[in-house]
Amino acid sequence: MEITVDTIISLAGLLLGGGGGAFFTWRYMRQKARAEAREAEEEANAARVDVIQKVQDTYQQIINDTMADRDHYKQERDELRNEVDKLTRMFNKFRADNDRDKLEMKRDIARNGRMVECMRPFMCGRENCLIRVPVTISDKGEVERAEKTNEIVPIDNIN
Repeated sequence: MEITVDTIISLAGLLLGGGGGAFFTWRYMRQKARAEAREAEEEANAARVDVIQKVQDTYQQIINDTMADRDHYKQERDELRNEVDKLTRMFNKFRADNDRDKLEMKRDIARNGRMVECMRPFMCGRENCLIRVPVTISDKGEVERAEKTNEIVPIDNIN
């Protein structure tokens, strides 16, 4: 059999007299109720702290996940920037080469045109011709033969 504090207080109250024991019992019950209330409050605070800690851990996990996603997006952005820079450099090099080639072609065409103009007096409309007959070359590359006349054309009649 166990002897608890309640039992001891009840026995002491009976020994001291009926009325005095009720006062001690009431006082003891009041202290016991306060202690139980404090204990329940401490448990509630502990539970509240646990909930707050779990919420904080959840938020921290969300932040870490967000930062990991952000780092991933930064890496993708940097890779895309590098690719765009590479393509831009390639395009600018292509444009410069193209412009240079275009300028060279224009020079070659102009030089070939001057050469054709210089050769015009030596062209003939007939193959294996020793006597040169003037010809006209159209823009399409067709050769138009001029008819040779033995007459001397005065300068005033030349169109």
